[in-house]
Amino acid sequence: MTIIETFLTHENLENASGMKRYMKNHFEFLGIKTPERRALSRDFLCEKAKEGCVDWVLVDKLWALDYREFQYLAGDYLKKVQKWLTLADLERLYALAIQKSWWDSIDFLDEHVGSIVQRFPQAKATMLAWSQDDNFWIRRLAIDHQLGFKLTTDTDLLAQIIRNNFGSNEFFINKAIGWSLREYSKVAPDWVRTFITDYEAELNNLSIREGLKVLKRSSV
Repeated sequence: MTIIETFLTHENLENASGMKRYMKNHFEFLGIKTPERRALSRDFLCEKAKEGCVDWVLVDKLWALDYREFQYLAGDYLKKVQKWLTLADLERLYALAIQKSWWDSIDFLDEHVGSIVQRFPQAKATMLAWSQDDNFWIRRLAIDHQLGFKLTTDTDLLAQIIRNNFGSNEFFINKAIGWSLREYSKVAPDWVRTFITDYEAELNNLSIREGLKVLKRSSV
C-alpha cells in the first residue's frame, strides 16, 4: 500500500469537517490530525530520507492532490530532507508557495527557505526581491524566513525586508512583521525595541502589538 493509499484509508469525516472549518473552507481534508499523520508516515519518510536527495516528483505529486494532509506530508518530507535543499530549489519552493496558498503552508515553507539562506548566503538577494513580490504570500515568506535564527539573524536583512513592506494593509503581512519582531525580541530585546521606536509611524499597529508582546510580558 502506498503512502497515499494509507492516508486515504484513514479518512475521518468528523475530524475533516472541523479541520475544514478551521481553514475557512479553503481546502478539503481527510480528517487526519497531526499526531496520526506523523505516525502513519514515519516509516515512509525514514525510508525516503535514505535516498540522500530531494524527490521533487514526490513533492509535486503530493502538492497536486486535493486533500490538505498531502501538502502537510510534503512539508514533513521536505523537513526530513532539508539538508539536501540547494540554492536552485528556491524556485521550486516559490512555485509551491503560490499554489494552494494559505498561512499553514507558508508557515512551514518559510523554514525550508530559511535553511537554504543559512547555508547559501547569496540567497539573501533573493529574499530582498521576494520581499517586494506582487504575491503577498511570497512577501510573507521573505519576512519570516529567519524565524528561529535567533542570534544568527541578519538584522540588516530583516530591517530592509520589513521596510519594504511598510504601508501594507494586508493582515498576513503585518502579522508576519510582528511575528518576526516578537521572535527576535526573545534574544535581542534592545534591537527590537529600538526598531519599533524608530519606525513607529511606519509600522502597522498590528505589527507593533505583536512585536512588543514578549517585551511587555518580561517588563511586568
